[in-house]
Amino acid sequence: MFRLFYAAVIFSCFAISVHAQNKWPHGRLKVTPDGHYLQYDDGTPFFWLGDTGWELFHRLKMEEINEYLENRRQKGFNVIQAVILAEFDGLTKPNQYGDLPLKNLDPTQPNEKYFLLVDTVVKMALQKNIFLGLLPTWGDKITKLWGAGPVVFNESNAYTYGLWLGKRYRDFPNIIWVMGGDRPAQNDSNDWRPTWRAMVKGIKEGTDEKAIFTYHPWGGKNSTTQFLPNENWLDINVMQSGHGSGHDVSVWEMIERDRAIIPAKPTLDGEPNYEDHPVNPWPKWDPANGYYDDYDVRKQTYRSVFAGACGVTYGHHSVWQFLSPREDVVNHAKMDWTEAINRPGAFQVGYLRRLIESRPMQNRIPDQSIILSGQGEKGEHIQAIRANDGSCAMIYLPVGKVITISTAFMHCKKITVWWFNPKDASVQKIGELDRKGEMEFTSPTTGIGNDWVLVIDDEGKKFGEPGK
Repeated sequence: MFRLFYAAVIFSCFAISVHAQNKWPHGRLKVTPDGHYLQYDDGTPFFWLGDTGWELFHRLKMEEINEYLENRRQKGFNVIQAVILAEFDGLTKPNQYGDLPLKNLDPTQPNEKYFLLVDTVVKMALQKNIFLGLLPTWGDKITKLWGAGPVVFNESNAYTYGLWLGKRYRDFPNIIWVMGGDRPAQNDSNDWRPTWRAMVKGIKEGTDEKAIFTYHPWGGKNSTTQFLPNENWLDINVMQSGHGSGHDVSVWEMIERDRAIIPAKPTLDGEPNYEDHPVNPWPKWDPANGYYDDYDVRKQTYRSVFAGACGVTYGHHSVWQFLSPREDVVNHAKMDWTEAINRPGAFQVGYLRRLIESRPMQNRIPDQSIILSGQGEKGEHIQAIRANDGSCAMIYLPVGKVITISTAFMHCKKITVWWFNPKDASVQKIGELDRKGEMEFTSPTTGIGNDWVLVIDDEGKKFGEPGK
């Protein structure tokens, strides 16, 4: 059955690659002129909504990959972060078809059969208008520190491997190359940047300089701005607020810090707390204190985006590892991936993307001066963002309450005000109001667990319902 399915997919994907430009009409991805966001070649805005599908190539069959990608497409995800040389024994344990990625653990000898699967997934994602945030390798193959490894890369073979990858996927516009793989690029005693740079150089040459790059750092509030501050190849800064520091990590401060660096680069949280991941600090991962839920996901994703990020990546603890009866449980994951792909947070981050895209995207700037009263700390920290022309603003309240806001940034006489519910994307219209310098609003429900977005529009713009 699989062979027939696989043959059909290969045939259809060949047709897709022939007509790739028709399927991808806006061109390749690039950084906006102001350096803060992403857009296509033709200027069409792009909001990064990612999902961590780290073990996709390693642990799923083709039918399952198709099911997963289609589920994510329907929910609004447009970037899937997946690893070619996977974390969990990715060099010594074959994929679901019995194929290892490398011959003799040698990066200069990639296994053609293994990469036919990768080819098919790249093409399938293209058909579904999805980018792959493609990691050439998990970090333990360069930077051991922890994990299975083994370390197989040096500067020479990293360049050769990168060149081979670049040439193989040169014609596919739906790839964002992600270095790092949850490891630092340097520490007090070691510097692995030359190896990563060599791999990047190979990919760049192989793609005729068409590639776009970022780096996935390790957790604990770490960011590429800290250890890769002056890398010309790095197009997008990424941080990992992670799962090991408890609730309400101040991701908004991390975004603000990275956004202020000159020259400006887009920045985002590439791995906030996973839904249904144990809360206890690393390395215990003891579920005694419970699991992160969809409310935790909303608080972190909304506040990072409203702090000025170019997007955000969601993750589910069972999905990244694709937990199934075939695999051992990692860190107390509690459900099969086929159930986990429909957890509430996966729907709700899609509502966030729709909300952002329902208003001018590329001129949004964070502005905390909008919040005059009601601001809180940690779990009650409110985050505001607005259009730089004063046409609209959004204020995320992680805890429903009374707030007072300033509308000094606006120039109109009348405003339209809405409450947007991040849980279900429902909207309550307050109405058209005379704009005053200071205005007080009370969310429809109050207290912990009742988060809301206050949306304020210039009435004359007629934007319509937020999130629609």
